[in-house]
Amino acid sequence: MKEIVINKCLNIIKKNFPEYDNERLEIIEYGLLSIYLLVTKLIIISLIAIILNIFKEFIIFLLIYNVIRTFSFGLHATKSYICLIVSSIIFILVPYISTFILIPNNIKLIIGLILVLLFFKNAPADTIKRPIVSKRRRLFFKYTSTIIAIIYIASSIIIPNQFISNSFIFALIVQACMISPLIYKIFGLSYNNYLNYKAA
Repeated sequence: MKEIVINKCLNIIKKNFPEYDNERLEIIEYGLLSIYLLVTKLIIISLIAIILNIFKEFIIFLLIYNVIRTFSFGLHATKSYICLIVSSIIFILVPYISTFILIPNNIKLIIGLILVLLFFKNAPADTIKRPIVSKRRRLFFKYTSTIIAIIYIASSIIIPNQFISNSFIFALIVQACMISPLIYKIFGLSYNNYLNYKAA
C-alpha cells in the first residue's frame, strides 16, 4: 500500500514537473514517505485512543509533547514499525497513566530541576539525517528547550487539573529520554552528529 501511494504521487509530480532531476525526486520521495508514515501512524494511534476512550487526552498530550520536541529534537526510529510501537506506547500509555496518577508538588519540583538540567545538557539532540551544524541554531534550541522545560514544570505545579499537570511532567520525562546519549547508544545510533560537519 505504501509503495502504491508514493509511486502514484511521484508519477503525478513527474508528469507535472518534467524538469525535476533524480536528486530532487529522491528528496520529494523521502518527504512523501515521511508524510505517509506520519499520517498512517496518527490514524492507527487515534483509533486506539478512541477505542480506549482517551482520544481527548491523547490530543492534549500530543500537543504538549510536540512543543518541547520541536525545539529539542531527539531520536528517530530507523524502522517504521519500531516508530509505531514506541509512539503507541508514548501516546497511549502515558496519557492513560496521566489520568489517575497523583504526583505531589514537591516531587514535581525535584523531578523538574533534574529535567531542566538534562535539557540544558543534552538539547538539542540531532540525527544523522538532520544534523544541526550551526552553532547559533544549537544554542537557540538549547536555551529555548530549557526555558520551555522551566515553563512546563511551573505549569505542572500551578495547574490544578491533574491530567494536564501530569502531562507537562511526563512530556518532559519522555523527551528527556529521547535526547539522552544513553537511548541513542541503546538503539545503536550516533550522537552529536553535527561534529562530523564543519561548524557554521
